[in-house]
Amino acid sequence: MNPRDLNYSMPAEWAEHERTFISWPVQASMVHPENYAAVTDAYAEIITAMAEFEPVTVVVNPDDQAKVAERFAAYPNIDLLPIEHNDAWLRDNGPTFLLNEQQELAGVNWGFNAWGGKYSPWDLDDAVAGQVLKHVGVRQFDAPLVMEGGSIHADGEGTLLTTEECLLNVNRNPQLKREQIEELVRNYVNVDSVIWLKRGLSGDETDGHVDNIACFAAPGKVILQVCDDPSDDNYEITQENRRILADAVDAKGRKLEVIEIPQPPYREYEGDRLTLSYLNFYFVNGGIILPVFGGAAEETDRKAEEILAAAFPDRRIRKVNGMGIIAEGGNVHCTTQQMPAGKR
Repeated sequence: MNPRDLNYSMPAEWAEHERTFISWPVQASMVHPENYAAVTDAYAEIITAMAEFEPVTVVVNPDDQAKVAERFAAYPNIDLLPIEHNDAWLRDNGPTFLLNEQQELAGVNWGFNAWGGKYSPWDLDDAVAGQVLKHVGVRQFDAPLVMEGGSIHADGEGTLLTTEECLLNVNRNPQLKREQIEELVRNYVNVDSVIWLKRGLSGDETDGHVDNIACFAAPGKVILQVCDDPSDDNYEITQENRRILADAVDAKGRKLEVIEIPQPPYREYEGDRLTLSYLNFYFVNGGIILPVFGGAAEETDRKAEEILAAAFPDRRIRKVNGMGIIAEGGNVHCTTQQMPAGKR
């Protein structure tokens, strides 16, 4: 029996949370281990910002537990969960939480292979989701699919956003055809309609996670990061996304309202393009944690904040330093995993 058979489904990210889970960085697995102190400071900024809105559980390697506990000793709604892990992107290797009609919690344990085998080892990360679900004491569904949470976004009413570049990549599930992958996604998060964008942002080593380019703001409403510079690799990607979303309807038959946010200016680190995205924001109870980038991005930072404030007038926009962890390959949304409020 899969979640769809039992009427479990993935709620929208803006639904009320019981808490947020986030993993603590592991220096040995970092792309730039020499930046460990700065990266952990940036994680601490994200964690304490989220804790202004809701409880936060930090998944921490047992060897790091004492020093991380000391760092957050003054925050009563931040707790630690010792679980061995290789890397710190819990959106991608953590569980996807579900609710049924009785508001009972469950979770999906997806297969994880470090974004198509890009980093090794990943065996500890592949085991994290099951341990989180066991810790919170909810039903676990093991999906026969390698997939990361950052590659999907749901509206809570039967529609899912994703990209072909990621979900259909041969480095994830080479044995499965598109129709089989879509059927498994439909069954394990219980959606009726999948909107397939083609590609993610240029330079995104996740192979095009949707959480950098588009997300639902509400049922029938999508926020899209756009690029209007024809010389930028993201220009054609943006134009394609605009066309797809303009033609799309959701599971309820609605045409989509699209809210556009301009992308931050191009920036590199050690010769590699940084995947800068305001769409990597994260919903918390009553707020939004928004990465901003400063410097040449001050104007687009301001526009992004204004656009999100207009789209979510009942939420407080809490900005954090978007440059703090981006050289490691992701941002706020990539680090987090929401646990919706529900019954155990």
